[in-house]
Amino acid sequence: MTDPNVAGGVSSVDVAAAGVADDSALAYKPRSLGGDAWRMLRRKPSFLISSVIILLIVLIAIAPDLFSSRPAGFSDLTHANEGPSADAWFGYDNQGYDIYARTIHGARASLLVGVFATVLTILIGSLVGIVAGYYGRLVDSLFSRVGDIFAALPFVLGAIVILTTFNAPGTNPGAVTIIVQVVFSIAALSWPVAMRIMRSATLVAKQLDYVKAARGLGASTPRIVLRHLLPNTVAPVLVYGTIALGAFIGAEATLAYLGVGVRPPVVSWGVMISDARDYFRVIPHMLLFPAGFVTVTVLAFVMLGDGIRDALDPKAR
Repeated sequence: MTDPNVAGGVSSVDVAAAGVADDSALAYKPRSLGGDAWRMLRRKPSFLISSVIILLIVLIAIAPDLFSSRPAGFSDLTHANEGPSADAWFGYDNQGYDIYARTIHGARASLLVGVFATVLTILIGSLVGIVAGYYGRLVDSLFSRVGDIFAALPFVLGAIVILTTFNAPGTNPGAVTIIVQVVFSIAALSWPVAMRIMRSATLVAKQLDYVKAARGLGASTPRIVLRHLLPNTVAPVLVYGTIALGAFIGAEATLAYLGVGVRPPVVSWGVMISDARDYFRVIPHMLLFPAGFVTVTVLAFVMLGDGIRDALDPKAR
């Protein structure tokens, strides 16, 4: 007797199994590098903690009035040198300033210096690195030697020389001017690192088949660089930028402490640390709170950069 469910040697069970297989094949979608990285990052507690801290710092910088009802210039000399209390969570400094209010409002200047210095460093380093790596030979040697000269300069000494050259002793540049000078000083001394990272990635990427194919089909140099090399070499530079952003916030505090960086009337964490250096033994909270914010912020960016680097590195999986 012929099975009514069998037609041409194929049973209904086989048809159903094939249908399930087809559905499974349609349901499965290979993840991209970004999807794999995001899936890995979501499982890392350090990434989640650092992201929350950074988002909070960014929110404080954008809208400080949400976190402090007092302006940065609020002062009450009757409470000078008082410690933390319900009225002033971080206490008062020697001039009667509310340290909590100044710490909240100081986040904006510190973060702006870090962000703009990082963007400028990445732009300069990436442009020089990708040109040097793509053309090679004489261009590569020339740009690499120029990068070595800047990289050989001690960062703190170089920044002091640059900033004191533009600002003679006794001068008082405006708030915007000094911030711009600090940003350019940091970028001028830091771009060789981004250049080396981009150059190394470009030297590897330009030997791959898709770049050779684009060159063989007559694609122009700008098209090869922008459409093929840049998207596949920018990831390691962005990882460096994430870590460098935290380091540049620390650099801003260092330069302000030395008296050559951001200065009053600008309020930043570095300026607050500089103001507290002579009073630490008498008023320790005047230094501890802004220094704590700098430390936590730098650590958050370093943790974020480490997590992104591990997620984008196939060898770490």
